[in-house]
Amino acid sequence: MAHPKRRQSKSRRNKRRSHLKIKEPLLVKCILTNQKHLYHHAYWYENNLYYKGKIVLCKKNK
Repeated sequence: MAHPKRRQSKSRRNKRRSHLKIKEPLLVKCILTNQKHLYHHAYWYENNLYYKGKIVLCKKNK
């Protein structure tokens, strides 16, 4: 098994770990409903399913 000959500095360790952060989800505001939703995802608003600014599905109340 390989062993490092020298100890890595804190700055080199932190450079390697800088890519391991959690990213916040990309939210977009709809033009029609002014609701925030995930980018490239359909979302429900007032019993209608919206995608790309169009109604895809209507759900009727009983």
